[in-house]
Amino acid sequence: MSDNGKKQVPLRLSERLYAALVSWAEDDFRSVNGQIEYLLTECVKQRKKNGHYVGEEIDAPLDLTLPEDTKAKK
Repeated sequence: MSDNGKKQVPLRLSERLYAALVSWAEDDFRSVNGQIEYLLTECVKQRKKNGHYVGEEIDAPLDLTLPEDTKAKK
């Protein structure tokens, strides 16, 4: 672990997922890294609370339609 007690983890994300995270992080006034850490923390808390990570549809394919995508299709 690094000096601040946090482990660095390489992470590969699709461009669409990354763009969605950037937008969400900006809405919540967080960095992208902070947003990812927050979301993972919430999932772990939820699992500890009821034994489930997230909803039953977790493995369903994501449909990430971003504003730029809808403009490009017109």
